[in-house]
Amino acid sequence: MFSQSSYKLLIPYIRKEGKTISIAMGCTIFFTIFWPILAWLAGRIGGYVGKGDLTSIISLAGVAAIVFLLRGFAQYGQDTFMAKAALKITLDLRRLVYSHLQTLSLNYFQVAKTGDLAYRLTEDVDRIGEVINKIFHQFIPSILQLIVVLGYMVYVNWQLTIATFIVAPLMAFLVTWFGNKLLNLTRKSQNKVSNLSALITEVFSGIRLVQAYTAEEYEINRFVLEAENNRRARFAAEKTKALQFVVVGFLEAMSIIFLLFLGGWQIYLNNLTGADFISYITAVALLIDPISITTNNYNEFKQGEASVERVFELLNIPPLVTEKKDAIALKNIQGLVEYKDVSFTYNEEQKVLEKINLIAKKGEIIALVGSSGAGKSTLVNLLPRFYDVTEGEILIDNINIKNVTLKSLRKQIGIVPQETNLFSGTIAENIAFGEKNFDIQVVEKAAKIANAHEFISDLSQGYYSYVGERGVSLSGGQRQRIAIARAIYFEPKILILDEATSALDSESEVLVQQALERIMTERTVFVIAHRLATVRQATRILVLDKGKIVESGTHEELINLKGRYADFYSQQFDN
Repeated sequence: MFSQSSYKLLIPYIRKEGKTISIAMGCTIFFTIFWPILAWLAGRIGGYVGKGDLTSIISLAGVAAIVFLLRGFAQYGQDTFMAKAALKITLDLRRLVYSHLQTLSLNYFQVAKTGDLAYRLTEDVDRIGEVINKIFHQFIPSILQLIVVLGYMVYVNWQLTIATFIVAPLMAFLVTWFGNKLLNLTRKSQNKVSNLSALITEVFSGIRLVQAYTAEEYEINRFVLEAENNRRARFAAEKTKALQFVVVGFLEAMSIIFLLFLGGWQIYLNNLTGADFISYITAVALLIDPISITTNNYNEFKQGEASVERVFELLNIPPLVTEKKDAIALKNIQGLVEYKDVSFTYNEEQKVLEKINLIAKKGEIIALVGSSGAGKSTLVNLLPRFYDVTEGEILIDNINIKNVTLKSLRKQIGIVPQETNLFSGTIAENIAFGEKNFDIQVVEKAAKIANAHEFISDLSQGYYSYVGERGVSLSGGQRQRIAIARAIYFEPKILILDEATSALDSESEVLVQQALERIMTERTVFVIAHRLATVRQATRILVLDKGKIVESGTHEELINLKGRYADFYSQQFDN
């Protein structure tokens, strides 16, 4: 009934909760045995009603009440234990997928849709949890109920039971056909929902730009188009489900009418008593719910199959940057960095860096200059292994960075990006980002070095002030100084500065520049320079063009060379 290619992937996670599920299934088996008892009691009560035997009716009604009570306790145990197991599996699966995404390289997130990832981690994983819950909470109990009640029906009158099975193959075929059709429609619907979610995330992240360009109507039209595509896909699935209920419901009604006719015929032949027929009809009634539940579950399982495929599709994406099993921790480094014949390509047709050779010593400031697409960002992104080199090697203190753990490598490198990202939380949490139990005194020390302590102290809650999503409550200069404090919190020996002052006003730029000069002391520093005024004091300036270092020297040396750097400089300052 299930697609082995999808649902078998869940078996390891179900096994982990085997003890809890076993208790739930024990409760299921316990209350399942009460179904034929209830059918038998109904038949006996019906017989006594015909005779007017009030005493026997009251006695059997009391027994029925006790049976219902015991069955209720068993069902409560099944429901609670199964919900516990299903929610734990959902948590484990969500944690696993989220952790796996953290290992993927930057190039994956440059093309992935954030809204789609969020949908898979929330809606799709929740749907999988619901499916697991319903398999053990509804589907298996319904199957057991069908088996037990059908066995009782055979015991009461096998001729009627055989007649009942005449329409069963047709109903099974229809359920399967509708289920497969729903699976295909659900896949389309979930893809449309993901597109809609991705669009919402994209637009609200850039709402300032939307309003600045008065593009509200344009974005509304895009949203309505995606919403309409989603509506059509979901409506197609709902129409199929509605048609299924009509067809299967008609067959069920015809089956009951046919059964009444055959029951009357068996009573006429003296093969069945009136009480037994009431008991048999009660048993048939007890089949309606499990058949309906099984049919509905099958549809939901087919819809859930699409979620399983979408979630495990993420788990099947291999990380491009991995640690060696025997990787060592990189500790107490001096900060000597060496690129040896380093080349890098995103694909065979797109060569970004070619035969890069450079040595940066402790205390040196290496500035990277070049036009957009020259390879500046890629060169520094290789150092913390956001990507791995295609050819050559990168060494820190003569140790190949591929031989060390990623955590120890990245702890040695501080990064101040051009666009500062702050996360929801306090200022202290943002400075000590990634550190759960941080020392507030170390946080304050980093903030003082970054020229951030004064404005932080003026806030109502100081370092425990909540900055809000992306730090929108702070100015650009304040966010940048927090980013600088974050970069030096762990006292890294290597710094990467991606033109950290380019988007600031003059007053903020002075404060940030003072902080940068302070933190660059006694560290190996790589500066990506877009504005050449910031690199005059660099130990060495490297000019990149089409992935190659075409010029190297100090500011004065390159000006006197009258080459590419001199052209860049004159374009910025002579006009």
